[in-house]
Amino acid sequence: MERIFDNTEHAFALKNNAELQKAYFLFKMISSNTLVKIGTSLTNFAIKTKLPVKGLIKSTVFDHFCGGVTEEDCLKVVDKMYTKGVSSVLDYSVEGKETQEQFDHALEMTLRTIDFAKKRQAIPFAVFKPTGVGRFYLFEKKGENKAFTADEQKEWNRIVERFDIICKTAFEMDVLLLIDAEESWMQDAADELVLDMMRKYNREKCIVFNTAQTYRWDRLDFVKKVHQIGLEEGFHTGFKVVRGAYMEKERARAAEKGYKSPICATKEETDKTFDSTMTYIVQNINNKMALFAGTHNEESSYLLMKLMKENNINQKDARLWFGQLYGMSDNISYNLSHHQYNVAKYLPFGPVYDVVPYLIRRAQENTSVAGQTNRELDLLEKELKRRKK
Repeated sequence: MERIFDNTEHAFALKNNAELQKAYFLFKMISSNTLVKIGTSLTNFAIKTKLPVKGLIKSTVFDHFCGGVTEEDCLKVVDKMYTKGVSSVLDYSVEGKETQEQFDHALEMTLRTIDFAKKRQAIPFAVFKPTGVGRFYLFEKKGENKAFTADEQKEWNRIVERFDIICKTAFEMDVLLLIDAEESWMQDAADELVLDMMRKYNREKCIVFNTAQTYRWDRLDFVKKVHQIGLEEGFHTGFKVVRGAYMEKERARAAEKGYKSPICATKEETDKTFDSTMTYIVQNINNKMALFAGTHNEESSYLLMKLMKENNINQKDARLWFGQLYGMSDNISYNLSHHQYNVAKYLPFGPVYDVVPYLIRRAQENTSVAGQTNRELDLLEKELKRRKK
């Protein structure tokens, strides 16, 4: 397999020299675990005490990892990326809300992104988080098979209604829909809801995609189980396959409560689970499956390219997508698009302060993933030197 991800000319074609320097400075800061911890504490303190830090956040991490405050703000980025064949997934990245008004607003925003996607070839997917449309506590309680109070049952029914409204709208507008995964102790209830949505809306093709976080050692079996249900009941199954985003929290809770951690013991195990899950889906792509491979891992990306070739899958097959986050791994995204593969960037948006939890996770992820930040820095430095010559 040709090693395409070292080509920095394609990777950074949309960035001018000043933008490259700014990105280099940002990743240099993120490379320090100490600075990330201090920055996280200071940011949270500043927001709580209403210090005027909005402009600083926006001009640094927000502008690098987010498309804008509103979906309209994102259009400039969407159109710019699409000139190089990279599509967008608009992601309303507001987290940690608790009121029905906030959940209804998230519903409204998700429906707007579906409408946005319907009108624009550059936006093939919409996305939402289960806890964006309902309280975490109810997902957790439902997953534990504990009885709801009468008020909780009404609230849960409203969550189901929001799920259905979103999925039905995506189905009617023919927009692919990714549903994110979250912490394991709320995920069972979310998985059941997504399965019901697949039953209703994936009859003709895959519209609704669940997410498998493969740092969980049980996810390959889960994917196989859902696929089997789909085959028996006559609907398509789609999965966004990722490594995962809540590892430290998962391990800490398992240790505190004394149960076996759902997280793979080593990174090598996680890599193996990711690759095996991805391989299973590709090998069953003609058996009513679809894949959105969300990865910043170059070796997994090469493996997927190899699997596509071995299984005679065209680069532009609509059932198979590569995905990365905006602001990260441009060397993967833009080199894949240069070689005619389907590739999309998650493009978060939302009010600056409301998106801070997402931004903190991105900074922590870059610090904790071995080699990720150094790889970004090396590529940026390589491109700056190439331009200087």
